[in-house]
Amino acid sequence: MTTGVDRSQLRQIIAGLTEGVILIEPDQRITWANAAALAMHGAADLAELGGTVAAYRARFELRYRNHHVITNTPIERVLSGESFDEVIVNVRRTDRPDFDVMHRIRSLVITDAAGAPDCLVLILSDVTPQFEAEERFEKTFNANPAPALICRLSDLRHVKVNLGFLEMTGYTRDAVIGRSAYEIDVLNEARSRDLAIARLNAGETIPQMEACLRLPGGGTRFVIVAGQPIDMGDEPCMLFTFADLDLRKKAETALRHSEERFATAFRLAPVPTILCRIDDFSVIGANQAFSRVFGYPEETLAEQGLDAVGLWSDRAQRERFAADLAAQGSVLGFETCLRSRDGVEMDCLVSAERVTIGDEACVLAVLQDISDRKRSERELFAAIETVMADTSWFTRGLIEKLGNLRHPTAEAPVNPSPDLTRREGEVLRLICQGLGDAAIAKRLGLTPNTVRNHAAALYRKLGIHRRGEAIIWGRENGFAT
Repeated sequence: MTTGVDRSQLRQIIAGLTEGVILIEPDQRITWANAAALAMHGAADLAELGGTVAAYRARFELRYRNHHVITNTPIERVLSGESFDEVIVNVRRTDRPDFDVMHRIRSLVITDAAGAPDCLVLILSDVTPQFEAEERFEKTFNANPAPALICRLSDLRHVKVNLGFLEMTGYTRDAVIGRSAYEIDVLNEARSRDLAIARLNAGETIPQMEACLRLPGGGTRFVIVAGQPIDMGDEPCMLFTFADLDLRKKAETALRHSEERFATAFRLAPVPTILCRIDDFSVIGANQAFSRVFGYPEETLAEQGLDAVGLWSDRAQRERFAADLAAQGSVLGFETCLRSRDGVEMDCLVSAERVTIGDEACVLAVLQDISDRKRSERELFAAIETVMADTSWFTRGLIEKLGNLRHPTAEAPVNPSPDLTRREGEVLRLICQGLGDAAIAKRLGLTPNTVRNHAAALYRKLGIHRRGEAIIWGRENGFAT
């Protein structure tokens, strides 16, 4: 530009622009800059820019985004007559170490009628906030433990990967960056793969879906993958995030195997077993042994329930069993009477435990038929009672053995020294001598009914229920003489 040429109108046009504008003469002089350009350089006036291209280079250090020093700066490129678009540079002042900004610069070369450069223009935008945001994103992206990967939409190549993805898959960073979305396929075996690929090609959000990543060692890993469109600089990209499902899948497999083993053991157990819901005792399952012993098909129990088919002979016992289970969480050896499908009543021991199947609270109950054992016990006790009705010729040792047969695990009486009345003591002493109620009544001058009342009272005080037990207690406590 010839010295003395009036550029006042041009300056008036560009003075109010939000973009920074710097005018440079072909002789390397910096002749003008608007307020925006000065602010972008931290300068109060034009003199702080240096006055010439060489002085500008001495005052401002320009680097690329990778921090490499720029040898052929934008101001030198425009001075050579080069037109360029959107060069991103980091600008620092050598006299102010705290000054550090990012500029987007493009050039404009105005020529004269002969086509020679007449006015050289640098147009600047301050993109520092954008790059600070990108830097924060970069730090967050890399530090985030959740696996993530960024794919450029223009060529579907991966441009960023964080440590979480590398640790989850075993890939190295170099093995991922630059590879296409089909070489490292994050949508492999996705449940809605066609939808996901269509959304990826359209740059639209990819909803969460399960997929199976192929690993570099040849294995696979189950994940939940989702995609979110983002811009990196001005480049449209897709941010893929992942949730590792491998542990959950292994847990599900282990649970399935456990359930299969439980189902097999439940079905083949030789003892009648049922599985019920805890709230209403509705039947979920009954094994083959239950159907064989009680005669109820599993389908009938599932449709009608235990109460409807009348399994419990005594409603009060059923309620007591439920109360014990609710209070303790388990019941061991609950003795009760149950009724089979054909109406036969069976003495049974019921043991039950609260279990959780899926998310449902249930009861697993095992029922043992002890009818034969109880019948044998009743027959034995009846024989003992018959024999012990007349104990006058029994030795004390034999009496004790017979008593132990009837109560092999009997505990000591709750009150070993009850307060018997004189008459109760007399009745007990005569019982120990082997006398019946009529003989005792005659001996004491009482009616048989009165003798029975005294006997009932001393039974209650001793905590016993039968005559043989009274004889044993009386002989042990000095009433046999």
